[in-house]
Amino acid sequence: MLQSFNSTNPLMELSSSLTPFPQKLSDISFSSSLSPFPLQLYQKPSKPNNLRVFAVAVDPSQDLPRNSPQRLLKELAQRKKATAPRKKVPPKRFILKPPLDDKKLTERFLNSPQLSLKQFPLLSSCLPSSKLNNADQTWIDEYLLEAKQALGYPLEKSEELGDDNPAKQFDTLLYLAFQHPSCDRTNARHVRSAHSRLSFLGQYVLELALAEFFLQRYPRESPGPMRERVFGLIGKRNLPMWIKAASLQNLIFPYDDMDKLIRKDREPPVKSVFWALFGAIYLCFGMPEVYRVLFEVFGMDPEAEGCQPRLRRQLEDVDYVSVEFEGNKLSWQDVATYKPPEDALFAHPRLFRACVPPGMHRFRGNIWDYDCKPQVMQTLGYPLAVKDRIPEITEARNIELGLGLQLCFMHPSKYKFEHPRFCFERLEYVGQKIQDLAMAERLLMKHLDAPGRWLQEKHRRVLMNKFCGRYLREKYLHRFIIYSEQVQDAYEHNRRLRNPATTAVNQALHGLSYTVYGKPDVRRLMFEVFDFEQIQPKSV
Repeated sequence: MLQSFNSTNPLMELSSSLTPFPQKLSDISFSSSLSPFPLQLYQKPSKPNNLRVFAVAVDPSQDLPRNSPQRLLKELAQRKKATAPRKKVPPKRFILKPPLDDKKLTERFLNSPQLSLKQFPLLSSCLPSSKLNNADQTWIDEYLLEAKQALGYPLEKSEELGDDNPAKQFDTLLYLAFQHPSCDRTNARHVRSAHSRLSFLGQYVLELALAEFFLQRYPRESPGPMRERVFGLIGKRNLPMWIKAASLQNLIFPYDDMDKLIRKDREPPVKSVFWALFGAIYLCFGMPEVYRVLFEVFGMDPEAEGCQPRLRRQLEDVDYVSVEFEGNKLSWQDVATYKPPEDALFAHPRLFRACVPPGMHRFRGNIWDYDCKPQVMQTLGYPLAVKDRIPEITEARNIELGLGLQLCFMHPSKYKFEHPRFCFERLEYVGQKIQDLAMAERLLMKHLDAPGRWLQEKHRRVLMNKFCGRYLREKYLHRFIIYSEQVQDAYEHNRRLRNPATTAVNQALHGLSYTVYGKPDVRRLMFEVFDFEQIQPKSV
């Protein structure tokens, strides 16, 4: 019966008809095509162990023509993979150079134009570090006459003037003023550095010139509106308009139309040239010429609608102003041509009258005058020894100086709401500007090889507001500030409120010293009394 079953079983017949099942997994092949059966069994070859299959890759470049761009690109990509990556070379300014030996260093300094003028140390420090070369002379021959004609200067060469005349260097400084950082000659180190130094000086010259002008033109106005007037005249958005009014745009952008440039390409070069231009004019001709170029050449109008301050609530000013300001709005010619009389009490008499109101005499002989003024004057080294023709002049100056000192310590909270000018605000305004200019001149003469950007950062760090207040507090002068009773209670235990007032008093003291004794006394206060550079030995 078993035999009959084996003989009649269809499965056994099927298995007998198939080939034997493979002994190794490698003999199984999987098809990549889709079929109803995922696994297909193929007939075992006769010699499966000796079968070897080789994959041969055909080079596609052989099929391409020899000059085919695809073939050239593939070969170039293979070469790039084969070569090692290039090492990153540091920029030239980071590569340390061996220092010059003493002989070369001495020759370089002795041949530098910066050491050629002993009579004018500030002017000398703004000259280029090396003599102008042929490329510089080419620009001078081609464009300088056009610049001098636009600014209203004689066309003769300035080198023909005498050695005792600072205007002898005007051609050189005028050339440097137009070499802004985006021009062709900026790659030359002596040109780039000299232009940035001129621009660094010129911005503070402009600020001081306009501050003095508006203080005398508007004797009753507070500094807030005056700052808005200054910004309306020399803000960087308006500078291209003044450059175009003087027809100087082709000297700044010789290959471009200034009106078609976007703001970030137009304003920085114009601002740099504008500042450097007034730095050069100030060094060669002084402050009166700065006013002439501002208002005559560039055509600035202090009454223009664009430079008017915004409307604000005005405090009623019932106090008198000096006779020379009463009913008389001074023009730029009045400010530029003013010369103090021979027996004047002050170095800048009209500016003093514009900042210290005549009504301050009502405070003469009060408690502060007897109790605090002697201590303040002793700390600051006042009064200075000045030889006057008659002793009454000295006595009158010392009285006015004492009233000015009391005004410097008079906080706005005390009397400003009833008497708007009986506070230190106007003296503080002029003091800020003369501080900036005096420090800029000091840094220029002290660091002959430093570019303008470095000097700008140094200037900012030295004259920070917090340092101005700190130097005043180190002299214990903050004890004499006159507050109102309410503010006195609020400030007594809050240094964040109190410290800005000490900064303002310090700047007002410098403004007073400038109007009474002139710029030399500002330097004395800054670098000897308050020691802004922090180089004097400290008492232990």
